[in-house]
Amino acid sequence: MYYKLKLNDKVRVPPERMGEDLNTVILDVLQEQFEGSVDKEMGIFIAVTGVQRVGEGEIIYSDGGVYYDVDFEAVVLRLALQEVIEGIVVETTSFGAFISLGPIDAMLHMSQISDEYIDYDEKNSRLVCKDSGRTLGVGDTVRARVVALSLNERDPRESKIGLTMRQPGLGNLAWIESDRNNEKENQ
Repeated sequence: MYYKLKLNDKVRVPPERMGEDLNTVILDVLQEQFEGSVDKEMGIFIAVTGVQRVGEGEIIYSDGGVYYDVDFEAVVLRLALQEVIEGIVVETTSFGAFISLGPIDAMLHMSQISDEYIDYDEKNSRLVCKDSGRTLGVGDTVRARVVALSLNERDPRESKIGLTMRQPGLGNLAWIESDRNNEKENQ
């Protein structure tokens, strides 16, 4: 789930940027420092959206920069085990699909797509359910549950997020809509 957080940090403004607008420089420094980073407790930083307050500057001997105590707002993605999410298929492989959750991709192993046997159609880059003929390909929107979560603060690209769609109400949104329409017709 996405959260808007109010945070506080000490920000170093480098001496070469002292003549510029202070709020702009601080926002730039915060964006460079936080955006794309991972904190296991706070989540995955999407964006620093604004600077709320800039305190008095402090100069430290032998450092040309000025340090400011700053209150700012940031948007983060904080995932939890068993959370239901929606994402877009960005890649299919012989072992499953990668689902974009915005700032990070998650893995949907082919064993977690359906109870049916799944084939990989390499020519069309899609996963095909053997019995129903349903397909999963790049650009499809899916609803899935987070079943594995291992965030790496040092290297966010090495984070591992595992998903499943093998429960009622989960799957390709086109499949879910088709199932709803079939239920209405059978009533």
